[in-house]
Amino acid sequence: MTPINLDPDRLSLADVVAVARDDAPVVLTEDILQQVGRFRESVEELAEAQRPVYGVSTGFGALAQRHIPDSLRAQLQKSLIRSHAAGMGEPVEREVVRAMMLLRARTMATGRAGVRPVVLSTYVEILNASITPVVHEHGSLGCSGDLAPLAACALVLMGEGEVLDAAGKPVPAAEALRDAGITPVELAEKEGLALTNGTDGMLGMLLLAVADLENLLSTADLSAAMSVEALHGTDQVFVPELFEPLRPHPGQTLSAANMLAALRGSPIVASHRDSEHLVQDAYSLRCAPQVNGAARDALEYAHQVASRELRAAIDNPVVLDSGMVSSNGNFHGAPLAHALDFLAIVAADVASIAERRTDRMMDAHRSQGLPPFLADDPGVDSGLMIAHYTQAGMVSESKRLAAPASVDSIPTSAMQEDHVSMGWGAARKLRRSLSSLSSVLAVELYAAARATQLRDEPPAPATAAVVKVLGSRVPGPGEDRFLSPELAEVVELVRHGDVVAAAQSVAEIGHTVPVHTTIPSDNVERS
Repeated sequence: MTPINLDPDRLSLADVVAVARDDAPVVLTEDILQQVGRFRESVEELAEAQRPVYGVSTGFGALAQRHIPDSLRAQLQKSLIRSHAAGMGEPVEREVVRAMMLLRARTMATGRAGVRPVVLSTYVEILNASITPVVHEHGSLGCSGDLAPLAACALVLMGEGEVLDAAGKPVPAAEALRDAGITPVELAEKEGLALTNGTDGMLGMLLLAVADLENLLSTADLSAAMSVEALHGTDQVFVPELFEPLRPHPGQTLSAANMLAALRGSPIVASHRDSEHLVQDAYSLRCAPQVNGAARDALEYAHQVASRELRAAIDNPVVLDSGMVSSNGNFHGAPLAHALDFLAIVAADVASIAERRTDRMMDAHRSQGLPPFLADDPGVDSGLMIAHYTQAGMVSESKRLAAPASVDSIPTSAMQEDHVSMGWGAARKLRRSLSSLSSVLAVELYAAARATQLRDEPPAPATAAVVKVLGSRVPGPGEDRFLSPELAEVVELVRHGDVVAAAQSVAEIGHTVPVHTTIPSDNVERS
């Protein structure tokens, strides 16, 4: 695995995914450590000053009015981390914790957080040792940073709390650090806040979601194309003359091009091209590029937000170039929360239209000659009837998850923190929504592949490649059998990108919408 250089100006979405999911090692250069040391000097000077400085020589939040003497400052840092590590609920996914830790390390690497180099280097050592702090589901309001989740990580840096070791076994943090040869850190002034006051959990989940949605939206274009083919729909509504000249939304232009490419050379489509069986296809077929494409445009907006946050130094207070330590509100998660909520909305819409296409394949009155429920012997066999029910249930849940979290706010900290973003909650429900979208698309693909195999003519080269990759894991049409394991196999093919890769082996299927010229483009690689 290629090491990832923790250069705060160059870390990319692909780097975050590599560290979070593939355990890519993180490298700290001497230049970065020296930069961190230079900024730390300003904090140490302020710590000696008579005038209280928030986060350096005071309490926190609503307790910021108390000046803390030198003799209590080490205890202040311990108390901050211990009290803030107050999360509850189930542990969050390992990839989320690793992404969050990498992004917090990245902000510390800017120097703006004012930590000592040893804090950053030890934090990275923990990440590279594949030691994963146990971070609980509940505890962040998406404001003042992802406090409880980041505090759980900081607790491990101190040698306290619980972790999962490299084998995924829960062990005390002190034991895991000892076995890895890592010395816990005694935190000094400012460092407790520097370890907790960031949007890294929200951002990490947003970056992972962007990577997942690029794959899922290309999959949705393919599943839609396969349904059009299976239902004897037309490919003529996807021709380029209908898009860029008439309605120049880049997302729908790309989705239509993907669908047209997937259907190119299809004997099934050619077999009924001159038929008058339908004047116009149903909306779920004809308008697939408009829905999938709108989701692509929303994804591009979310990527822009994530790209900007990936260049940010989120902390409060923050060390400026002048050496001044300044309080600010950059920890507020509103930009991320809005983007996360937006993606949950479009994920629900893409799932909804996919379910409508699946429903048409179940109904012999609308499926252009296919057997009811694609069953082998309808009546004796139920075919995919209940697979569709399962899909419909997940779509309904996705719609519930599309209700925005960011419109909510609960004042906390004795009314000092009186408006919060709920961005962590938005991120958590988006992960559930994307998991459901993977399954919803898997059911459509499974149904469309079976329907295509029941036709007399062969499918297009690209859709045939998808049918083939599905066939490598699940049988084709036949008598009723235990479906859950087969559907799970297709979900894995969707999530790992095998479906898109199969189509791309024979057709030009695009992932990424070009950035519109009126939107500033950030220098961040796409995955």
